[in-house]
Amino acid sequence: MSFRGFFGFGMWMAALFLLCPAKGLAQSAGPGGLHGRVYMKDIHTPLKGASVRIVQLGRDTYTNEDGYYEFQDIPAGSYDVSGHMHALLEDVVRVEIIPGKAAVADLQLSFVHLRHEVVVTASAKEASLFDSFQSVTVLDTLEIAGKGSFGLGDLTENLPGVAKRSFGPGSSRPVLRGFDGDRVLILTNGLPTGTLSSQSGEHAEPVDETNLDKIEIVKGPATLLYGSNAIGGVVNAITQHHLVHDHPHAGLRAGLHTSGGTNNNDAGAGASIEYGVKNWLFWAGGRRQVASDYHSAEGRVDNSKTRLSSGHTGFGWFGEKPYFTLGYAFNTGRFGVPYAGEFHHHEEPHNEFPDPENEDLERVLVDETFTWQNVQFGAGVRGIGSFVEKFRYSSSYVRWMHKELENDAVATAFDNKLWNFRGVFEQAPKGALTGSFGFQSSYRDYLAGGEEALTPPVSAGSLALFALEELDLKKARLQFGGRIEHTGYHPVGLPERSFTGLSAAAGVHVPLWRNGAFVANYTRAHRAPALEELYSHGAHVGNLAYEIGNPGLRREASHGLDLLVRHETGRIHAEASFFHYRISDFVYLAFTGEESHGLRVAEYSQADARFTGSEATLDFAIHPSFWINLGLDAVRSELVPGSTPLPRIPPMRGRVGFDAVYKGFSLKPEIQLSARQSRIYPTETPTAGYAVFDLAASYTYARRHAAHLFSATLFNAADCLYRNHLSFIKDLAPEMGRGIRFSYTLQIF
Repeated sequence: MSFRGFFGFGMWMAALFLLCPAKGLAQSAGPGGLHGRVYMKDIHTPLKGASVRIVQLGRDTYTNEDGYYEFQDIPAGSYDVSGHMHALLEDVVRVEIIPGKAAVADLQLSFVHLRHEVVVTASAKEASLFDSFQSVTVLDTLEIAGKGSFGLGDLTENLPGVAKRSFGPGSSRPVLRGFDGDRVLILTNGLPTGTLSSQSGEHAEPVDETNLDKIEIVKGPATLLYGSNAIGGVVNAITQHHLVHDHPHAGLRAGLHTSGGTNNNDAGAGASIEYGVKNWLFWAGGRRQVASDYHSAEGRVDNSKTRLSSGHTGFGWFGEKPYFTLGYAFNTGRFGVPYAGEFHHHEEPHNEFPDPENEDLERVLVDETFTWQNVQFGAGVRGIGSFVEKFRYSSSYVRWMHKELENDAVATAFDNKLWNFRGVFEQAPKGALTGSFGFQSSYRDYLAGGEEALTPPVSAGSLALFALEELDLKKARLQFGGRIEHTGYHPVGLPERSFTGLSAAAGVHVPLWRNGAFVANYTRAHRAPALEELYSHGAHVGNLAYEIGNPGLRREASHGLDLLVRHETGRIHAEASFFHYRISDFVYLAFTGEESHGLRVAEYSQADARFTGSEATLDFAIHPSFWINLGLDAVRSELVPGSTPLPRIPPMRGRVGFDAVYKGFSLKPEIQLSARQSRIYPTETPTAGYAVFDLAASYTYARRHAAHLFSATLFNAADCLYRNHLSFIKDLAPEMGRGIRFSYTLQIF
């Protein structure tokens, strides 16, 4: 970008921050009050020590012995009030504050999972799902605990607009609206995880259930807040409630979780503890999970076993204005990569997979081992002044060490070190204007060695400035902002590259009727080519290709339109969205028709592309304890001109199910449906449609500050033979067949 461009952007940002809306747009003056009680819904018992927050104001308080809370001096207006307590589902209610009067809002927290409101952090500030400008899906702590998943893709698959890419059970990763790899950003508490799962289909994105409060999936371009490679969306794992709300929780909270299942004989156990005293908070936890080879409807899939160990610890201090936290987490594991050995040493026709029944093939077992370490520091201060109300700083050091083993001998080793730094200034409201601005930077040191070291050693750095503002016009809310980001690569022995791009977005949130809203977003974003797209050269079994990078690649530029309609009442939750992205200079792997080392040769090329699709969900209650759940999503992506389909795009999918609750019992049957995917890239094979039936049941035995949860899930009840179109080995390995998973959870809070 030229100096004139930088100067113009700087003037635009300055004008944005100094903007003061007309006097007529300001909220009406006059304080009011708010009070109420927080109950445990399952036994209607008041809860002591629950946190209550006025979302729009960021004000917190706690309940007393009788579950009572109170706020004073609240400006007149409409607010979301949320209640939260360790391991319980969040509750959110909308209240109107009238000058000189006290509003009453009671909150009910529960272990029983029905439809419920949640607060999300996808934007610059917290908001309810209904008020969010983005299309967001949330997995809460109870849904996470019941999955027993090894990989992040297994945990999030079948959510609206979310599919799973994998090379076996241990290597799964989310695919959002057909976008994969470097176009989907995986975060922990808002910072990149530093894994290498975006580079290869056989690399892992592990999960530690004991260190997760919730997972937010933000679909659509999220480049303004998170980075230039978030064109497809963001998956943000939030590990601790206090890392969002920045306040301590007095007393002891603990959890114990055990699980086991048939089919692959998986077994796991984990525990966590959290203790708060005065302004201090301490936490720790760990988990171990193992599984043997899984069975599809055709039989056992060899070398699909998985092992995972994880742990975390940390502490924090929370004052009236300043606060800080320091935490450490690790994941170590080993998982088999089914059929990968055959691709290493055998020349096969480029349009065929190796025959697993051929006894003449040399049997090579390929395993992956990994170690992930993450040190994360956070700090901030509240109540700074009349312009900047709050400052939040977060940083992390991540090291990902990864080895590919052939018959237990190290074939390739990776060492990826990543330093992240992020600061956000939250502006004090100026009439109807709110917002935030900040900076983000990173430094990466990447090294690979061995027979599949595709790239030379590379160091990389990035620096970004961003702003996101919101203007409340009463009849509509406007959101607009920009991000300027510079990325540089410094490889050993190859040309250096640098990229600078400006992203901008504008959105509108309009009430259509009572409890209904329309949201429209336009985004112009850029993405710098990824490291492997620039510098790869060699056999890459993880992507089933002999890859040849292109150091001359240009940055991608995308224009995206998202349209969304929501309706939410006590009995109906509905959302329908449409999206269309046009991406100039889209980077993709183009197969040449040649072959090397038993793999198809593929070169990274660029061409214009478009992604078009829609998603719809409808949850409605026949009775407060009986909900019908429906969902549908579809995406079409292709190169233009020519309309050549892009590879590994998920087919149209749907789901039909219901939630039924009676006292502590819960029953949830569900059918996952998938259409045939026959619109494929020239080197792909089609995938048949399927219907998979699951049945989950649970019982909760709750007391005032403790609860026992027993659950059982029958998955793929009909033992359906089906294949995931996004699996790199779909033609060899079907998905998991019938099995039952049991779990027991104890929560003390």
